Amino acid sequence: MSEPSTSSLLQDALTSIAADVDQEFDTLLTLPGDARDRLYAAMRHATIGGGKRLRPLLVTATAALFNVERKTALRVGTAVEAIHVYSLVHDDLPCMDDDDLRRGKPTVHRAFDEATAVLAGDSLHALAFEILANPDTHSDPFVRGELVSTLALASGPEGMAGGQMMDIEAENAAFDLQTVMRLQALKTGALIAASVEMGAILGHIPPEGRAHLRGYARDIGLAFQIADDILDVEGDPELAGKALQKDAEAGKGTFVSLMGLDRAKQQAEMLVQQANDYLSSYGAEADLLRAIANYITERDR
Repeated sequence: MSEPSTSSLLQDALTSIAADVDQEFDTLLTLPGDARDRLYAAMRHATIGGGKRLRPLLVTATAALFNVERKTALRVGTAVEAIHVYSLVHDDLPCMDDDDLRRGKPTVHRAFDEATAVLAGDSLHALAFEILANPDTHSDPFVRGELVSTLALASGPEGMAGGQMMDIEAENAAFDLQTVMRLQALKTGALIAASVEMGAILGHIPPEGRAHLRGYARDIGLAFQIADDILDVEGDPELAGKALQKDAEAGKGTFVSLMGLDRAKQQAEMLVQQANDYLSSYGAEADLLRAIANYITERDR
């Protein structure tokens, strides 16, 4: 893949969201000065610095369509990122993928220890819902309840965790393309979809009014994973900040292994175009969402 040709709009947004999410975690995870300090330090190691922050950016960009205050959207985006990071901490454990590197630095169980990594992941999971349930996030309890429900569904067996279970089973079974698509729709796509959905919830958009945004989120989620599989073949481990080609070594079916490299690239580009088509009813206010879709297949990490 070539160097990203992302717009200055997206570059600025990525820089801004990364700094803002880091600041949120820095405030939320202040060391308490007691025997829990090691746990908090592990959580800080996992959350602060590195990462694309794509999910919180999707929350804030979608919420901005409906003139939602950025501070509110940022708190919700931080909750989604807490779920994402918890999943990475647990996914890196020896009982899962057994990885040594994440976001260009040692994984939590390597930097600390396995038990601390488990507790750090557990605590980040809890933190996400603590943020969403807090009236400081939103004054309307019905909005808070829908946010909690949406993130819970996307995180559990009907979403990310279910996809992770399918991913484990993929080591012992030959999944066809449809099954791999289902796996990735849960493991990767569910949290991306929830990020867009939660931005619309903050904008008080009723469920029946979110269909086009759901279509956008579904297509960028699938394109994101196809692009990841392509990067796993063509990418630079130093830029990625993690080991590459582990799925191929484990014999897991990927979009590249099942479709071929050229067809996978074509499919990803088609999904990005389709995602942008879902935004046709919006004007310039959706330019950031369009730029995010385009970025997915242009990124190098």
